[in-house]
Amino acid sequence: MVYISEAHPTDVWQMQSNIRDKVVFASPKNEEERALIAGACVRKLGIKFPAVLDEFGNSTEQTYTGWPDRIYLVDQQGRVTYKSRPGPFGFSADELAKALAKMPATDPAS
Repeated sequence: MVYISEAHPTDVWQMQSNIRDKVVFASPKNEEERALIAGACVRKLGIKFPAVLDEFGNSTEQTYTGWPDRIYLVDQQGRVTYKSRPGPFGFSADELAKALAKMPATDPAS
């Protein structure tokens, strides 16, 4: 997971669901604030896989059109083999499953 810009900061576009879920953050002013917000997101959502931060200039988000969220599948050579529609409503578990099924099996020793 790459944590990009906060989707619903209090100073831009606060959602009632964020208030209800106690996920209330202003837009971060620097990398340290972004890291704190990203860490809270990972904990709140119970994410159990590696997460990294996009840099403060948002180059990853801009390159991969990640906002508000998107699922990418990347093969072992670093090629994008699947790109979902924008989430969360554009996600399709069936489409992702088909893309995963097309990926070659990996050697656990490599």
